[in-house]
Amino acid sequence: MKEIKILGTGCPKCKATFQVIENAAKDNKFSGTIEKIEDIATIISYGVISTPAVIIDGEIVFSGRIPSNEQANSWFRS
Repeated sequence: MKEIKILGTGCPKCKATFQVIENAAKDNKFSGTIEKIEDIATIISYGVISTPAVIIDGEIVFSGRIPSNEQANSWFRS
């Protein structure tokens, strides 16, 4: 895993998702990049219909709600 993108318009759920991912990254000593994308056109270009969404290495792994800490940590262990 090298690149994580959190897609969302800046709503509270999107901000919470970003925080969950940041915490999991820190807990798992992630050395890749984490990018927050709020631009609607860019979000749509990924084919995401429901935000927040999490993209890992170009693949949508989660969307539509805030991931749990356990879910986020599992992505770093895979």
